[in-house]
Amino acid sequence: MSIGPMQLLIVLLIILLLFGTKKLRNVGTDLGGAIRGFKKSMNDDDDGQKDKTDSLEKGEESKAYSASAEKSDEKTHS
Repeated sequence: MSIGPMQLLIVLLIILLLFGTKKLRNVGTDLGGAIRGFKKSMNDDDDGQKDKTDSLEKGEESKAYSASAEKSDEKTHS
């Protein structure tokens, strides 16, 4: 036995009578703001991870270049 559309409508009407439209509107606004904030922080975190990864890759490339330059300097001085 599942919940049909008529039962859902009755439950929604009871909730509307208990809380009123103003309270439900405030709850909806607060919930929407929380979801927006969560999505924004997730996107900011993803951007931060990309920046960190890019800087690490550049750092590794420069370290590899400097290490090869040191090896070539050692060979020329020997």
